[in-house]
Parts: sequence; structure tokens; C-alpha cells
Amino acid sequence: MNYIRREIESSVKNLVDSFKVVLITGPRQVGKSTMLKELFRNEYHYVSLDDINELQMAQSDPKLFFINHPGKLIIDEVQYCPDLFIEIKRLVDQKDESGQFILTGSQTFSLMGNVSESLAGRVGILELKPLSTREILRERKDAPFKPSRELLGTNITDISYSKLWELIHRGSMPELHRNPDMDTETYYASYVSTFIQRDVRQLSAIQDLNLFSRFITVLAARTSQELNYASIAQEVGVDEKTIKSWIGILEASGIVYVIPTFSNNRLKRITKAPVLYFFDTGLAAYLGRWKTAQNLQNGAYSGVILENYCVSEIIKSYSNQGIINYPVYFYRDKDQKEIDLILEESGTLYPIEIKQAAIPDIRMARHMSVLEKAEGYNVGVKTILAQVDQYYLLAEDILVCPIKDI
Repeated sequence: MNYIRREIESSVKNLVDSFKVVLITGPRQVGKSTMLKELFRNEYHYVSLDDINELQMAQSDPKLFFINHPGKLIIDEVQYCPDLFIEIKRLVDQKDESGQFILTGSQTFSLMGNVSESLAGRVGILELKPLSTREILRERKDAPFKPSRELLGTNITDISYSKLWELIHRGSMPELHRNPDMDTETYYASYVSTFIQRDVRQLSAIQDLNLFSRFITVLAARTSQELNYASIAQEVGVDEKTIKSWIGILEASGIVYVIPTFSNNRLKRITKAPVLYFFDTGLAAYLGRWKTAQNLQNGAYSGVILENYCVSEIIKSYSNQGIINYPVYFYRDKDQKEIDLILEESGTLYPIEIKQAAIPDIRMARHMSVLEKAEGYNVGVKTILAQVDQYYLLAEDILVCPIKDI
């Protein structure tokens, strides 16, 4: 099998050495079980609760389930049987040993029954996202993305922007890159169908799954935009409460990420609506019916999908280092001042604008100075991500970064 190494592997090993239980969450088909089998094939027995026989045993008699599977165990899709967590707690409390169980789930930790109560202090948690571009290209990045003047003069990723757009269109699901002959439309059609039929049914008693399918398509057309629940509700034909609930399902399943507005006591006129992004641009392109990379690159959707790509890659750079609370925000106020992305680290704000331009202009950073009013923060280097081929300064405090090197 053509296994693609994941940057998160070292963080997984560290947690296995530190916690009695490790939980890896993330969307379906991002490679959780594949990675764990690769890392621990000689140490752990693997069981999937996708297997109906295993699931029925786990649900009917958790104690018998573990008697039949002694020793170190990887349990895949553990969200199907929350009752297992109580038995896991009982078992791990009998031994002062790390790495007794590794669990995976395609839902967020907070939705897995009473996991937090059952395994508090015993479980280490990581989130595996779809492949980053660096993983696809077999390159490594050992730190989250952070703008810095130290990047000036460094070697950048050797890929053309036309090739990068092919990757954006194809998406970042591992199977599509292990099997380059696989048709993306066929893959994503199956992916969406499986997600709706299995995860959506488990998370919510939705009666009309065709309506939910339409909702996802409508949402994909609004990626990289502020969430207007009323407008989405009107277009889909349901109420706002339902739309908020359905977006929660997509968040819980790792399909989308909602970025909050940066707020501060000194910034009085900010808008409150968050911005939504898809973690996989290939899925967003499929839902938007963009058939080819060239059509996507040259079409009306190109600006928002490029922004979506940059945000998802930056978030992956955090999750791949074992960070699950992403310090990312955006800014928009009632005076129409907007900053696409803000990274926060140790009291410093790093404002970022994302542009398709190959020749960025200093005016693209004109709104970033508003953050200088934020009480208790410093403003770091101001950054424009653009389709350029090297890092350079537009001004002493304005850095241009190549999008292909995030």
C-alpha cells in the first residue's frame, strides 16, 4: 500500500507514551485507522465497530467485548458505542500504564456520550484532518504556520500554481492521492452519500435526507463567507434553528470549521457573524459542480475557494502538531474594514490577507492597522498571502508569503 506519512505521527506517539487512553478524532476517510495500523501494527490488535458483530457485542456486553479482545487495543469508530467508555475507565484504572487503548471516532470528542466524565485525566486527544499539501508532496513541516521576517530568503515548495490548483480541485482525502486514477466525482458522490446515510442519521433524527443534501450544496456555495442563517434557511426551505443544528452536525463530523470574529473591548463596531470553511476543498468544489481545475481557477468561485484552501492549510498546520484549539479568527466591522484571518500567539496578533494576485499591492493591508487598538495585544508582522514565488517585504512590517508554501 502506498502509505502517505502524516505529520501528526510524532504527536500520536507522544500521547500514547503519556496517557492511558488516546483518542484520535477526524472526518471519515482521512486515514485514522490506516495511520494507526502503520504505527502500531505489531503492538495493538485492531477492532472496528463498523463491523456489526463487534458492535453488537460491545453494545450488549462491554465486559465480554474486552475479554474477547485482551491486551492493547485499537477501537475504530468508537462513537457507535459510548457505553464502552465506562468499561474502559474500569480497565485502565487497574493498571498504571500508558497506551492501553487507542480509540478513533469520526465525531468530535464532546459528542461521544459521557466521554469527558468517564475518561477525564486519562485520555489524550488529537484531531486528524485531511492531507496537507506538504504531506501530499512528501515534505515535512515541524511547526504551525506563523508569518515571520525570518522566512525571507528561505527555499519554498517547488510546485507551480497550476499544479496547486489541480490539488485544490482534487482535494485532500488520502484515497485520492494513494490512487491517482480514482475519479474525484465518483469518490465524492460516494463520500457524501455515506456521510449522510450514516453519520447524519446517528447525530440527528432528520426525516428528509434529500433536504439535508441540498443544504450541504447551498453551504458549499457560501464557503469563506459570513454565515447568514436566515438567508440559508430561506434558500433551503427550513427555519434558522434547523440550519444552526445542521451546521453543528457538519462541525461535529469535521466537514466544516466555523471561525469566530476577533473581539476586544476597544473594538466596538465588530460584526458578530462567524465565517464558515470546508476542511476539504475537493468536497467544496464537487458540491459546487466545478468539473475541472481550470474551470475552478478561472471561475467566479476561485477567490473564495483559494481563501478556503489557505485557511484549511493553516489550521492543518496546527492540528498536525497536536494543537486542537486553533488560535484563528477573522475581523469585520460595521465600517466595512475586514481582515481575512488573524492568528494569535502569546499576546501577539498576526493579521493575514489572502489574495489571488500575483503582484500584491500594499493597499491590501490597509485595514490591518485597526488591530493596533486592541487592548492587551501587540500586532506582529502583517501578511499578504498571494500567488507569488518568493517571500518579500512590501514595507518594513508587511510580508508577502507564497500561498504554495503555507
